[in-house]
Amino acid sequence: MRDEQTPPPASMDRRDALKVMAAAAATASLADGLLPSVADAQQVVGPGGKAAPRPRTAAAPVPPKSGPRGTITDPDLLNAKATWPRLLTATELVTLAALCDMIIPADDTSPSASAVGVPAYINEYVSAPYDWAERALVRVRGGLTWLDVESGKRFTKRFIALTVAEKTQICDDICYSAKAKPEFVAAARFFDQIRDLTASGFYTTDAGMKDLQYIGNVPLAKWDGPPAAVLKHLGLV
Repeated sequence: MRDEQTPPPASMDRRDALKVMAAAAATASLADGLLPSVADAQQVVGPGGKAAPRPRTAAAPVPPKSGPRGTITDPDLLNAKATWPRLLTATELVTLAALCDMIIPADDTSPSASAVGVPAYINEYVSAPYDWAERALVRVRGGLTWLDVESGKRFTKRFIALTVAEKTQICDDICYSAKAKPEFVAAARFFDQIRDLTASGFYTTDAGMKDLQYIGNVPLAKWDGPPAAVLKHLGLV
């Protein structure tokens, strides 16, 4: 296998590189079946004290190579499981869910962000055992604490207990970091990250893709190509 630090030839595109890797893997498997076993390679003493090769025996079937180990760097995607503890507390998750639902609330065509598990997705993201996740965890935890402190200052209640109008008042001060007041800059950065994570979490669920009216990943019985009117409009006929 090519050393990951050695770049592929400049003229080789991604598809060709994948073909080469597949061919190399197949060649390696074939070689495994052709090489003699340790027992076959041993020599025995023949007539006259001369070494003679041991007769080959039928090669035992080569067991298949093991699949994904299910580790952090080699996940088993077919049998997904939690590989690290989730670090946000129940109280933090409740506040996070309230904020996610301010970003993507339920409407006539789709559920809210929390209804499809976005807070759990964010919890997994910020709990990952990587340096970037540790930084994200600090920002998210700090931002969630700030929400409750700010809610207490303005309305003497926690964020989850506020009305939609009261939550909106706070969110309006932090929803656009480029124009946030100096005292809200840190909170605005927190909001930016939660907004991005909420959107990516929501719109990769079935409900989110349906809300986008995304029609990919659907098998077709046949493919008729673009309609003639479309081809004509594009000047292709």
